[in-house]
Amino acid sequence: MASTASPPVFERVAGIRAIAESGRFKAWLLDQFGVLHDGKKPYPGAILALEKLAENGAKMVIISNSSRRSSVTMKKLKSLGFDTSCFLATITSGELTHQHLQKRDDPWFAALGRKCIHITWDDRGAISLEGLGLQVVNNVDDAEFILAHEKRLPMVVANPDYVTVEARDLRVMPGTLAAKYESLGGEVKWMGKPDKVIYTSAMSLAGVDARECIMVGDSLHHDIKGANASGMASAFVTGGVHADELGLGEFGETAGEDAVSSLCSKHGSYPSYVLPSFAW
Repeated sequence: MASTASPPVFERVAGIRAIAESGRFKAWLLDQFGVLHDGKKPYPGAILALEKLAENGAKMVIISNSSRRSSVTMKKLKSLGFDTSCFLATITSGELTHQHLQKRDDPWFAALGRKCIHITWDDRGAISLEGLGLQVVNNVDDAEFILAHEKRLPMVVANPDYVTVEARDLRVMPGTLAAKYESLGGEVKWMGKPDKVIYTSAMSLAGVDARECIMVGDSLHHDIKGANASGMASAFVTGGVHADELGLGEFGETAGEDAVSSLCSKHGSYPSYVLPSFAW
């Protein structure tokens, strides 16, 4: 679907201080991988930036395309040295998937059966099936849907990311498989960014509307495109998943204006602000 967003007009900022002190946004929706940490350690300045945001009274919600439950994500952030009391809440695509599979009050989920093929992504952590009444099967002929042929099984994607940052390297993620499955005619339910469902959930948790929110992320396709579709402001961190495409060699390096504009146009995703890293 073609983007209806406006041509790229963004403000360059060195850090989040000016945005935070303007008082324009009550809620800050924060991606984690590529913004707060690289999966192994926090990015320089990220912990201080969170503390400063908290001092300014910002409501902070982690909004992540992780297949892990929200509570597991909080534990991970704490283990990396983040003060989790700074966060109002965490909403992950894994948490949303679990809730929808459990409640089945959405017609699409209500139509799913109970037998599934459960595809996991190595050590990234699979969606928990506890309390869902599902039967995991190994044979596609026995399955009623895929959790992640000729039978055209519907696929639920609990992590829509194509790639993610891990210690600066890029790692292929479940969204890549789902996109291929969809291109072959398979039916896919995307349970995270850029779909509006996760942004709506985050706004509900924070008790705000789109005009009071800013999304901070490193993925133009997921974070920024989802913010555009949800009608909220966004800040694009260039040092994450797009760092190599932007020709960045060192952390904190400033991306060229033309390179950013070109990449935004390529993805049809247009941020309000552009900054090298999530720092104060």
